[in-house]
Amino acid sequence: MHSTIYLIRHGETDWNLNGRWQGHADVPLNPLGWRQAQLVARRFLNEQLPVDALYSSDLDRAYQTARAIGEAVQLEVQPLQELREIDVGRWSGLTYEEIRVRYPEEIALIEQGHDIPRGGGESLGALRRRVVAAVESLVGRHPHATLALVTHGGCIRMLLAHANNRTDLDQHGYLHIGNTSISTLQISGAGWRTIQTNDMRHLEGQRDPELASTPPDDAELPAL
Repeated sequence: MHSTIYLIRHGETDWNLNGRWQGHADVPLNPLGWRQAQLVARRFLNEQLPVDALYSSDLDRAYQTARAIGEAVQLEVQPLQELREIDVGRWSGLTYEEIRVRYPEEIALIEQGHDIPRGGGESLGALRRRVVAAVESLVGRHPHATLALVTHGGCIRMLLAHANNRTDLDQHGYLHIGNTSISTLQISGAGWRTIQTNDMRHLEGQRDPELASTPPDDAELPAL
């Protein structure tokens, strides 16, 4: 017996679009993000994807996406702070280039391979420990169930890294996680297994090509 975990990234925000690091800032979906959320919700409905419980980061961009899915699968969204994006502290609201100019010493340490707290907030290692512990707790709470977790790109990449037994924290080798993409894990006594990664079929073939063209997120910019 195993548990199935759907990992869904939130829809686009204006800060995504403008390359601004969000972290724990409560930035809402933009109009394109709302459309993406409706499309991923429609996919759950049309494909009748089974979901026993629906959890979401408590940040607006994730919770708004989760509400659309919840309406489609007729489940209440349960907010969970542990599913928040990486805390980037004083870097929140800045672009990567602004961070490089204002905090050159911190950027230099990261480029040398040191996993320091981003902007005085959280390191990638701390993020990974937080989200892995959250998922393991949910699996314990819902044994052998199918769970949908609406969260953030950095969180999803850390969970996929754990499932694939990656011990490095070099973000260059990690796949981009698109807005409202679905990645799927199976978790059992034998461990974690990745079933699919970054599935965005619900956005492809739409009239608006921007739907499937999503910018990088907080833990995915150069050298970070």
